[in-house]
Amino acid sequence: MRWSWIITFIAAFAWGGAAGGAEAVKQVAHFHDFARMKQVDGTPEGWATWSPRPEVAPRFSVDASGGRSGCGALRISCEKPSDLGAWRRRVDVVGGRTYRFVAYYRAQGVAHERRCVSARLDWFDEQGKRARPPDYALDAGEEGGWTKVEHVASAPDSARSVVIELSLGWCAGGAVWWDDVQLIEEPAQEGRVVRAVTVYHRPRSTGSPAESVEQFCRLVEAAALQRPDVICLPEGITVIGTGKGYAEVSETIPGPTTRRLGALAKGLRCYIVAGIYEREGEDIYNTAVLIGRGGEVVGTYRKTHLPREEAEGGLTPGDAYPVFETDFGRVGVMICWDVQFPEPARALALKGAEVVLLPIWGGNETLARARAIENHVFLVTSSYDMKTFIVDPTGQALAEATPEHPVAVADLRLDRKIVQPWLGDMKTRTWKERRPDIPVE
Repeated sequence: MRWSWIITFIAAFAWGGAAGGAEAVKQVAHFHDFARMKQVDGTPEGWATWSPRPEVAPRFSVDASGGRSGCGALRISCEKPSDLGAWRRRVDVVGGRTYRFVAYYRAQGVAHERRCVSARLDWFDEQGKRARPPDYALDAGEEGGWTKVEHVASAPDSARSVVIELSLGWCAGGAVWWDDVQLIEEPAQEGRVVRAVTVYHRPRSTGSPAESVEQFCRLVEAAALQRPDVICLPEGITVIGTGKGYAEVSETIPGPTTRRLGALAKGLRCYIVAGIYEREGEDIYNTAVLIGRGGEVVGTYRKTHLPREEAEGGLTPGDAYPVFETDFGRVGVMICWDVQFPEPARALALKGAEVVLLPIWGGNETLARARAIENHVFLVTSSYDMKTFIVDPTGQALAEATPEHPVAVADLRLDRKIVQPWLGDMKTRTWKERRPDIPVE
């Protein structure tokens, strides 16, 4: 009797918590096994097909065994390169609530899936007017041969419904199957805030790499009370102020500089990126090292775009754009002259980088802002001859370090939705509308 009462109490408590409204996770809609739904003119009830013009409408069908579990799936196939169309379904929502959208697709004969296969959420108010530009879901991994797309969004306050749109276009001979389409209401997510620190300092007449590095370390240690998550130091911290050449200051990784920076990072419990000159056999690279909170070397990036002066100085260019997983998100690194060209930042953003760290000797401030804007990333620079600043995805400077105030701090809100008037959230829209299919060389 006593255990029965306890079980009843726990069940009632759990039900009451779930019934608490906005804080509960609630499945709003789940569409699958489309062949078993009631069909209206060959279309699952509640679903509609769309194309901008009849002349470019693709072929829509329900594949009775084409789904993830062998059940029915929505299918779209294109015959001409101009074909474009989508399956659509309207679902009621509550304005201001947070929704997670998930769907799965399998493509065939589609060369550029991120451009040609699209899933989006289109929000409408009670008058049926668009509440804001649509939100696009991006690919979030593969499961059993199916690509998962996912997006978390806060519904506009005026929204009363959302139209789920699953599309295919511009791929002659291509086809896509859609299945397991879900809309889930969930509690608002906690903000993902990263505290970034950048340093402006130019050592002079130090005579040794160790002393130049030590000057940076003293400045960083003075910023310990800021409790940084990541600190960006400039390019070439082992050569600046020494009067020495690249070969003279080059070292292995790990080596003396990574050990000193590792001790600093471990003491502050933060990540540190800095530019040094890496020796590997007979080759010397202009390299940025990323040090982890425990003092370990998380990874390295070798500068890919070498200016004439560095090539003549005997440096070798790198050939890859790695992205590093940290406990706060994905980080990419560029070095100085890389910012002059669009490809490095674009490569990092395509791999999911949310923050790009830029140790730089000097360069073009306008281009630095442009790289943040066009790729919708936060950019943290540390320089000798250019503005040392932290930039958000709109190009706005959040903080700047100067000779008078050599340490600058900014909180980067990685999950902040930047919705531009008429355009919407370019963080996802950019990748759906760019043209990787057109050769540029």
